[in-house]
Amino acid sequence: MDISDNQEDFSQDELSQDDLYEHHSFIASKGQEPLRVDKFLMNFIENATRNKIQQAAKKGHIWVNGSIVKQNYKVKAGDEVKVMFEHPPYEFLLTPENIPLDIVYEDDVLLVVNKPAGMVVHPGHGNYSGTLINALVYHFENLPNNSSDRPGLVHRIDKDTSGLLVIAKTEIAMTHLAQQFFEKTSEREYVALVWGNVEEDEGTIEGHIARNPKNRLQMMVFPDGSDGKEAVTHYKVIERLGYVTLVSCKLETGRTHQIRVHMKYIGHTLFNDERYGGDKILKGTTFTKYKQFVENAFKALPRQALHAKTLGFEHPVTGKFMRFDSELPEDMVNGIEKWRGYAKHHES
Repeated sequence: MDISDNQEDFSQDELSQDDLYEHHSFIASKGQEPLRVDKFLMNFIENATRNKIQQAAKKGHIWVNGSIVKQNYKVKAGDEVKVMFEHPPYEFLLTPENIPLDIVYEDDVLLVVNKPAGMVVHPGHGNYSGTLINALVYHFENLPNNSSDRPGLVHRIDKDTSGLLVIAKTEIAMTHLAQQFFEKTSEREYVALVWGNVEEDEGTIEGHIARNPKNRLQMMVFPDGSDGKEAVTHYKVIERLGYVTLVSCKLETGRTHQIRVHMKYIGHTLFNDERYGGDKILKGTTFTKYKQFVENAFKALPRQALHAKTLGFEHPVTGKFMRFDSELPEDMVNGIEKWRGYAKHHES
């Protein structure tokens, strides 16, 4: 289908690309089968609905290879698909919000915060307020921007992961801390509850991580290194609880969803990790009582069972190595206790 035959009747003067702001941009992969652009974008944009995408198409906001298309345009391999609006992306319109922060440590150049599960780190599609950044720009002035123009952020953790983050308050701290993360000299330990009995007491998972070409909201492992970036996770079993295992994971690299993807790759998806299929019963019996128990455990721990427990780095000014540790949050404690009780009952 030729794009020129599929354009809406929009005035090109009125909707020049120069007057619009790019909100999303994707290039269809080599293996892309012809697919309607609204369905294509559903696979790429988090929190998007078919209706919103179709409305954007009607208003002339969807462009392919530099031209406006209708919602039924068939995307093919190599197409450059953009979503353009008259206003800048909301994530760059940072609104200070008086959201309390759990500050573990603070001095003149940095602070360490304990982020609760459910809080998004920085604004993005569908999450424009209530984020850690909204709170930071309220409580602190003149935070330095990182390479992605995010004030104060040295690293990030997922919305439904809880735990420790270091925030830079000066340019020197930002540069110094970012370098430590890049050179893998920082220390990051997570605690995760995963499906299945992890047989080895400890081990290392290696495998490049990149976006899943069939589902852009997921990452996946490319063991042959054909795509993505190198990723290394060291794990150690803390406690075996029957059909689940409590593990410690130390990051050598820091890729998006690294622990979630690596643990799934070795057959141990995180408990209640909806995006990667951990919100279903992956191990156990077919008994109705067991199904009810797991449902109750999901309710007790209503998110992926992952907590950034320990964070260590060299202070950018003093040079002293600092290590911070945080307690497991209540929902993880409750979920672990349920499985501990189940395991003890079935042992006896």
